[in-house]
Amino acid sequence: MKTPVYLNAMRAFEASARHQSFSTAAAELNVTPAAVGQLVRGLEEWLGVALFHRGTGGRARLVPTELAQRALPDIRAGFDRLSLGLERLKEGSADGVLTVTVSPAFAAKWLLPRIDRFHDGWPDTDVRLDTSLKLLDFAAQGIDIGVRYGTGNWPGLTAEKLMDEEIYPVCSPRLLAHGGWREPADLAGETLIHDLSVDSQSGFVSWQAWFAHAGVGRAAADRGMKINNSAAVLQAAIDGNGIALARSVMARDDIAAGRLVRLFPDLRMTSALAYYVVYRPECATLRRLAAFRDWLLGEAG
Repeated sequence: MKTPVYLNAMRAFEASARHQSFSTAAAELNVTPAAVGQLVRGLEEWLGVALFHRGTGGRARLVPTELAQRALPDIRAGFDRLSLGLERLKEGSADGVLTVTVSPAFAAKWLLPRIDRFHDGWPDTDVRLDTSLKLLDFAAQGIDIGVRYGTGNWPGLTAEKLMDEEIYPVCSPRLLAHGGWREPADLAGETLIHDLSVDSQSGFVSWQAWFAHAGVGRAAADRGMKINNSAAVLQAAIDGNGIALARSVMARDDIAAGRLVRLFPDLRMTSALAYYVVYRPECATLRRLAAFRDWLLGEAG
């Protein structure tokens, strides 16, 4: 088997094993399912072993054999090294595409309003944003760098703290004018907007936790509007739909612009979670990545 065909066959095998489907692998590789099947069969003939158990029905019609399962981690590591090697060859250039993963809300409320300043300094670097709440596999998905919200521990990634965060209630100026709230307990009877974008089990501050921090016992804090996007939570508050428990990084610009008002500013509550710049340690010296990391840290500072 010639080298180019060998590499194509290995990619077809890896994608088919990951998806357990020739059709889904074909869509990823931008070829036909028949081409993927032919490459995999050619690899099996060349090796003299079967790589898949092929069923005739059900959800698991293409299952890697035990031998294939043992080989896949090394094959995937090899592809990762090849990709990194290509990046090394491009290290001397600032040109090209930098793939950045952030949450949809962080993109809307913090990154996109500032990204022009990065382009001013690095006009030849194109930024491709992958907005997702999922914890993506950087190597498999071709991600260069990202911003994640959490405790700073993600296996296989270097994490540098970008920003800490305060948690506090906010509302629209119009709602505040009709509110007349004098103490935190007064909020318990209002329409509360809940942010469900982060699992509360991770240490994310809920309304119940905020009321407890404020010394309000047994507040009815579970009812109200529930939204799974932090940017939409703030927009609902801007529109006067209730009082949101805001994250300072997300709400900062809206407060500065007068679209939102912070309530009880003397009551401070710092989140146990923070924002981190994350990337694979072996990619730390790539020029585009290093430039974007330094720019992020500078903007946060």
